[in-house]
Amino acid sequence: MSFLKNTAFAAAMSVLATTSYAETTLIHGEAGPNRGARAAALQWYADQVAERSAGDLKIDIQWGGALFKAKAAMQSIGDGVADMGSLIAVYYPQDMAAYGIADLPLDNPDAWVGMRATDELMRTDAMQSNFAERDLRYIGTWTTSQVNIGCKDTAIRSVADIPGKKVRGVGAYGKVMGEEGANLVSMSIYDAYQGLDTGLLDCSQGYSYAVAALKQAEVMTSYTLLNWGQVGGVGMFMNLDAYEGLSDEQRAVIDETGSDMADEFGRLIITANEAAVASMKEQGVEIIEMPAEERAKLVASGEKFLDQWVETANGAGLDGAATLAAYKELLAKYTAERDANGYPWEAASN
Repeated sequence: MSFLKNTAFAAAMSVLATTSYAETTLIHGEAGPNRGARAAALQWYADQVAERSAGDLKIDIQWGGALFKAKAAMQSIGDGVADMGSLIAVYYPQDMAAYGIADLPLDNPDAWVGMRATDELMRTDAMQSNFAERDLRYIGTWTTSQVNIGCKDTAIRSVADIPGKKVRGVGAYGKVMGEEGANLVSMSIYDAYQGLDTGLLDCSQGYSYAVAALKQAEVMTSYTLLNWGQVGGVGMFMNLDAYEGLSDEQRAVIDETGSDMADEFGRLIITANEAAVASMKEQGVEIIEMPAEERAKLVASGEKFLDQWVETANGAGLDGAATLAAYKELLAKYTAERDANGYPWEAASN
């Protein structure tokens, strides 16, 4: 009887061990709240990982900075505070210079094109080796989408309208406005409503979906679609040891789902931006398209910041010029793919 009990116990422990292995849980640290398009895409990723692995992998998302704030993400993920997490390159201009290429003021306003190009570049051996030096593994990317500019009681129809304007800028895009004569005001996007309302700002750079979420259309009279570029150095990274500790099959699910996330978030963000612009029109905000020749002037003004990035990338151990050239080629590749085939979700719905 004792033998039977021992045998039963051993069998039970074997089942528990198998069950435990089949439910590997990865903790993901996210500084933002559980709302909005990016949160929806992150939850989609977690759901897809569970589904594609048949329950072998699960992701437990800790929202709202419960594990670490946005400015501590790189160190926290690298140190293993979480197995994985969301990371914003602009907070680490030196350490995350490789990923910061997606923030450069290049001539690409398309969110899907930007994410696809960024994702392919970041998966190259050179980039993953660079991240590995910080105990990180690249998993997938998002974007804030294209940078536009909304104004109160004034409008930007051309570069000639920029000088003297009090502008809240976004990264290098804001710096270009400064190069063109704007008076840059340091202010978060969350304070821009009050800034426009009180006259501290004439204009604020931002993103269409954010204008809607923050109700900024209430204090805007014009909104100029710059058709210029975007901030794309926003993505998901994993602790390198945690990644290497997974099986080959698990790593494949993590990587493939991360790549596919660009399509899902592209659908979400493009839909959200289109709805936001339509809502602005209904509220009486004038929607202005920046003419191509004027946009070209902004792109040209941004060249100096591309040169600065190349120098920073060289200092980080990358071939900055070659990497930038490769990225531009990828942007052209996915632009051509979009023009020829449309977006992936459009093909899926036909």
